[in-house]
Formats: sequence, C-alpha cells, structure tokens
Amino acid sequence: MGEIKTKSTNIDVDSFLMSIEPEKKRLDCIELKKAFDSVLTEKAALWSNNMIGYGTYHYKSERSKQEGDWPLIAFSPRKSNIVIYIMSGASKYNDLLEKLGKYKASSGSCIYI
Repeated sequence: MGEIKTKSTNIDVDSFLMSIEPEKKRLDCIELKKAFDSVLTEKAALWSNNMIGYGTYHYKSERSKQEGDWPLIAFSPRKSNIVIYIMSGASKYNDLLEKLGKYKASSGSCIYI
C-alpha cells in the first residue's frame, strides 16, 4: 500500500489563493475562504493537492488498510470547477444547496460549483 498523498502542508493559504488562475476563479476562492472563515473556528490549511481544508479527522477505510488524516471540510480550485468537500456528506445539506445556485453534487461528499 502506498503512502497517502494528501497531507496538510505549511504553505501559506493566502499566497496560494493569489496564485490561482484565471482571475475569476481566484476571486471566487478568496470569497469562499472568507465565508468559511466567518463560520468556522478551525484555521485554514493548505493540503498537498491544492485543497484548502479546515479541521482534521483520522479515518480508516473499511474496504482497504488505508488510513490517514483528512480535513473535515475543504474546497479546491480544480480545472473545471471549484469543488467543496463536506466529509459528513453533501446530501445532508440539500435544503441549503438549493439556495446555492448552479452546482452538481456527488452521491458522497463533493459539491461542484
């Protein structure tokens, strides 16, 4: 089994945000971080796959021997979308998602905006 690639880093989150292109995605991510910061007590951390995460929890897969740490909630500027990861499951928040506007959600923890 390989080592888990997604890990918290010491890279400055705001410096990373300023490097995001195109500008529209950068500005959206800055606003998203402001929103997260306004309601979460955990501090943002940049994870190794360009994911801005808040809090951590330790998981152990039931299907494999893989285990590690992961953020409780995170977002990431991916090529096609900004993805929000809600580890407790996105479907728990369908009533709030209806207010979000245009998005797609996975059956698990991902919201694509």
